[in-house]
Formats: sequence, structure tokens, C-alpha cells
Amino acid sequence: MGTSLGAARRRWRATTPAGQLAEGLAGWGLGAGLAAGAGALATRLPWPAQAAVLKTLLARRALFGAVGEVHAALARDDLPEARRLLAWHLVSRDTSALSAGEVAGAAVESLAENLSDSVVAPLLAYRAGGLPLAAAYRLTNTADAMWGYRTPELEYAGKGAARADDLLNLAPARLTALCTLLAAGGAGWRVWAHDRRATPSPNAGHPMSAFAGALGLRLDKRNADGGWLYVLNPAGRGATAADLPRALTLARRTLGLAVLLLLVPGGRRG
Repeated sequence: MGTSLGAARRRWRATTPAGQLAEGLAGWGLGAGLAAGAGALATRLPWPAQAAVLKTLLARRALFGAVGEVHAALARDDLPEARRLLAWHLVSRDTSALSAGEVAGAAVESLAENLSDSVVAPLLAYRAGGLPLAAAYRLTNTADAMWGYRTPELEYAGKGAARADDLLNLAPARLTALCTLLAAGGAGWRVWAHDRRATPSPNAGHPMSAFAGALGLRLDKRNADGGWLYVLNPAGRGATAADLPRALTLARRTLGLAVLLLLVPGGRRG
């Protein structure tokens, strides 16, 4: 999917906002349609093969492994490597000036957000529309990750994919937050209720604020000018390396509840 989206981007030629928007919409629509078609073909496979296809649309192992790598670097006091791993695997922001606590906090934020985007969301799409919808969702989310930036080149070209991704993640983000709060025994629901709309994204604040409240952490992000883009659970303590294993444990419990809700009752058949 990433290769095809990269190729589509290299073919863009429009110079006006309307033309760029049209090219981006066409690239996303064609890609989502092809992904859904491939998913439809995969439904003809035996159930074990379908499960293998579904697994390729999830990013659980990569996500948990990336957070584990950041934790290992912080645990051995290798801040430059922790910054590099955070930027390489988990965030798109500049990490060169982040403190160890900010690196740990950013890793928790990314774990919460990507647990929704990269694991719960494709599972929910699969539950709702089988492999075709799960594949189309994954293409859309990948397009948003590659094109959804407010830069001169992508401001309009990536807008269609970004809006589609926002729409498709409305339910998964809220389901992830619910499962997180349940997995934490209800701890953190007041933080979620107060801070879930604090982020610029209509969805990211839900799982991130739930994690902040459940773990008792202050999670925040700075603007380019040094001010706060958002602050979640301002009364919480700053994150440390020791909080990353706790966050991973919470993520595993959250995912377990999500799987029970989405796949076990009346589980799908090939």
C-alpha cells in the first residue's frame, strides 16, 4: 500500500488547490477501491488464509515492538537513540530536543493513538464489512499517514484521505477509549471526559486521554513556538521510562477487551 501511494504521489502534476484536491481524491479513491477488491478476492480463501490476510492489516507487533525499543534505550540512558527510535517508528515531529520524560510521554501517546488507528480500527472495519472494508480502511489510514500534512505540497492533495481517515476512526477511537477505561477498572474516566476534545484531531484525544488518566500521567505536546498544542491530565505526573511497560500492559488488556467485543460474539466465517 505504501509503495502504491508513493507512486501515486509522484504522478501528481496539479498546481492549483482544486487540481491538487482532485488528484489526491482520485489517488485515494482508486487505492481504496483496489484494496477493497483485493479483500473481496481474499474472502474466497479458506478461513485460516483469511485470518492470515487480516493479520497483515494489523500493526500490533510492530507497534508494541517499537515502544519496547524506545523503553530499552531510555532504560540504558541512551537518550539520543531513544529520540531516534521515537522519530523513526512512532512520531512525525522533531525529537532532537526532547527530554527523556518527553520521549517517554510521546511514546505513550503514540501507543494509545496507534492502538486505535492500527489495531482496533481495522478489527472494527473487519467486523462491520469483512476483509474488503478492513483493507480499504488500512489503505485510507496509510494514505493519511503519508499525505495528511499541512505543507504546501500536501495541504490540498492529502485533504481527502485525511478527512476520510477522520470519519473512519470516529468509532474506533471511542471504542479504544472505552476498552482502556474498562481495562483500568474505571480509573481515568474523569480525565477522558474532561480532556478527550483537547487535541486538534477529532479522534486522537479519546484514547490518549484515557491512557493519561488510567496511568496517572500528564501527556502533552509543544507547538513549534514552544507553547502547548495540548495538555492531557495536567494534574498527572510526568512520564518516565518505567511507565512504558505499564502502558504496554494496559494496551494489551485494552486490545484483549476489544477483540472480545469485536470478534468473539458471532465471529465471522469465511
